Amino acid sequence: MQIQENNKINIKAKIIFILFFAVSFLMASSSMLAQKKYVIVLDAGHGGKDPGNLGNGYREKNIALKVALEVGKALSKNKEIKVLFTRKKDVFVDLWKRGDIANNAKADLFVSIHCDSHTSNAYGAGTFVLGLRGNKKNLEIAKRENAAIFLEDNFKDRYKGFDKNSAESVIGLSLLQEENLDKSLAIASLIQNNFAFKLKRNDRKVKQDNFQVLRETIMPSVLVELGFLTNKKEGRFLNSKKGQEQMGRAITDAVLKYVNNLKLNTITSESTIENTVEYKVQIASGKNKIPTNPYNFKGLKEIERVAVGKYFKYYYGNNSDYNQVKRSLKIAKTKGFTSAFIVAFKNGEKISVTQAIKMQ
Repeated sequence: MQIQENNKINIKAKIIFILFFAVSFLMASSSMLAQKKYVIVLDAGHGGKDPGNLGNGYREKNIALKVALEVGKALSKNKEIKVLFTRKKDVFVDLWKRGDIANNAKADLFVSIHCDSHTSNAYGAGTFVLGLRGNKKNLEIAKRENAAIFLEDNFKDRYKGFDKNSAESVIGLSLLQEENLDKSLAIASLIQNNFAFKLKRNDRKVKQDNFQVLRETIMPSVLVELGFLTNKKEGRFLNSKKGQEQMGRAITDAVLKYVNNLKLNTITSESTIENTVEYKVQIASGKNKIPTNPYNFKGLKEIERVAVGKYFKYYYGNNSDYNQVKRSLKIAKTKGFTSAFIVAFKNGEKISVTQAIKMQ
């Protein structure tokens, strides 16, 4: 009888231990998930000696800063988000340094906030992502926002060859930034929809063009034009506390939704058991349809050409092993394709390399 009771006690003790271990594991797992911080960098355009545009006597640098601080204050209430600013007061910050702040912080998103101007009575809010090409009007906007380059102390060295009037200098898209284009377009659409449908602002759409501050970043990034200070009615709205709070809230809600989508994608990718992942080295892209013969690609063999819209992308070293594709990348670079980079696909759809590695 005593033996049976001792066995019962031992079984109860084991059950309690197992339950304790399970609860501890779940708590630890929850804690690990909670520790993930989504880093959002808010960039108030212009500042200090660079006032931005001065439509109707308003100062773009001041309005941009107030809206950025509104957004930062709201986002900081979310425990899963860490907010950083490129500036929190009226100081001049080099365009390259704004990007460096985000890059060094390994940010998940970069949002640059500005106000627009025009010689006409134009009005409305627009959101930009970095793009391959823009129309003449967008080029003029990019030139205005990029003008801060020439206020930097060492701009001649840092931006050697840059010509503010040249479309070739002003319009461009690095290979790494192209990787982030889909996510940039996603957050841009969320912001723009809030402006257009929630606040009923005139919808100037999501557009692509080259802003130097976006070129400096290596994560999804957008540049927001809140509206036109040169339009009297819109200028008054943007200069008012009510206007700044409303525009700030529209950006905040979009960022929160974007972060939530990132979380869902992370959970989905981590819970996927079977994944067909392949890596490739992208060595070139452009509008020209080039035969994939080795002599056209400095001796590289088995080049794959894929049509994407009006463009063609050229891949080398298709492999399911990440270490093998890294060797292919090294070979491509030694052949002279110095801008080559690794891309990843799951079941034929492009995904981030980081996500692909996690899946495997």
